[in-house]
Amino acid sequence: MTSMGNTRRMMSVGLIGAALALTLAVPARAGETPTAATDENAAGWELTPTGTDARFRGLAPVDRRTAWAAGSKGTVLRTTDGGRSWRNVSPPGAGELEFRDVEAFDARRAVVLAIGEGEASRVLRTEDGGTTWTESFRNTDPRAFYDCMTFFDRRHGLAMSDPVDGRYRILATRDGGRSWQVLPNAGMPEALPGEAGFAASGQCLVSAGPRDVWLATGGGATARVLHSGDRGLTWTATVTPIPAGDPARGVFGLAFRDRAHGIAVGGDYRKDQPSPQAGAVTGDGGRGWHASATPPPAYRSGVAWLPHSRNAALAVGPTGTDLTTDGGRTWRTVDTGSYDTVDCTPDGSCWAAGEKGRIARLGRR
Repeated sequence: MTSMGNTRRMMSVGLIGAALALTLAVPARAGETPTAATDENAAGWELTPTGTDARFRGLAPVDRRTAWAAGSKGTVLRTTDGGRSWRNVSPPGAGELEFRDVEAFDARRAVVLAIGEGEASRVLRTEDGGTTWTESFRNTDPRAFYDCMTFFDRRHGLAMSDPVDGRYRILATRDGGRSWQVLPNAGMPEALPGEAGFAASGQCLVSAGPRDVWLATGGGATARVLHSGDRGLTWTATVTPIPAGDPARGVFGLAFRDRAHGIAVGGDYRKDQPSPQAGAVTGDGGRGWHASATPPPAYRSGVAWLPHSRNAALAVGPTGTDLTTDGGRTWRTVDTGSYDTVDCTPDGSCWAAGEKGRIARLGRR
């Protein structure tokens, strides 16, 4: 085994150990790190000081030290010291915008998506760590409402809008977000009546590898996941077991660890409504979805695979964090703090973000 292989194996073992430590943790009150029942070194969420009360639904950790977050009131934050401090790098004059997604390439280059009807949907890009921003797209169609975006690599990316003329609209870039073009919709299946995406966590559009991308839906009679294997030109739609049939129900977040294995989470985002089947899994790239045998106990909007793990993942929502160690088949609540989105980096760090300025790292006490 090469030294790189040894390093990756050590990362995997360490991270799985952290995940297993989480299963031993005693759930804490909202906002607190869980305490370990049997392991004083158990892992848990460690809140970081952000100095803002914005709600962060966009999250893009790059590595253990660098991460970006985007949220309400036009707020964008960046850390380069592992969350010990955050710098407000919000675009000037963006206070009325609602940023719901951010994709970052490194500590200097990032792309943020603002959501909303008509011109409220915009894309902005920075190449100097947020010191300056350039608006690279502004939606001029009042029928469009952009929800999420994803990048296959540093050049190629997509953003998705709720249906226009009965089909989801896909926006594409080939130059790292500097320019965007609306793709033809001939290969897009028709949307169901009332169907749309949810701009809840930046995870209603996700990719894996150089060409595969998945789009999560809700609000229609059934909750579906659409898949494209050619960077958004043609799509197929598959029904999931996550309940829909209401504008507040459906699939809210997706995560794929490769082009075959994926997890979907969702439910009903209303606080007074149950979410009895909030998780589903696929092992064939989304051609078929199967209900989690023990799903998360409540609505979940974000999900992420632990890096270098074939079976461990985290799901988050307003009422807590859940852990799976069997690829999404069964889940266990390990924290009761409120988060909207979660993401992990190849070098072994996991981050979560949500309401009231909450951004946390998974770490050992």
